[in-house]
Amino acid sequence: MSAIRQSVEISRRPEDVFSYLTDTSHMPEWQESALAVTPAGGASGGLGSRVRVTRQMGRRRMPMTMEMSEYDPPRSFRMDGVDGPVRGHVHGTVEPIGDGERSRVTLDLDFESHGIGKVLVPLVVRPRVKKELPRNERHLKDILEARP
Repeated sequence: MSAIRQSVEISRRPEDVFSYLTDTSHMPEWQESALAVTPAGGASGGLGSRVRVTRQMGRRRMPMTMEMSEYDPPRSFRMDGVDGPVRGHVHGTVEPIGDGERSRVTLDLDFESHGIGKVLVPLVVRPRVKKELPRNERHLKDILEARP
């Protein structure tokens, strides 16, 4: 299956948007299913850093480890799930619009499944993410545009 893609325009400079997006401690602020994020491993932020993300999927809480596998400020990043039955792969780009005081954020999200994940991804995860991703980007926009 192809990746789920969603874009949003934000009235903030690309540097501000990229910094917020790649600071994983902010994930629960703008992502509905993200309940908690804690550092995992030695590196904190940037390429190679890992975080443990706990997500609410229906009635289940699913912990997963994500690794920052691409980090090109302020243009693009990639985070990859490295464990669990459902492993998300997120590629984000931040493009300047006009005079550079606005940004377009595009998130591409795909999944790799293992074991029970082979059933969960098409029946539960993909449909839920297709509904949640546009709301998450609206939350992101609202939060960033309200900040000084």
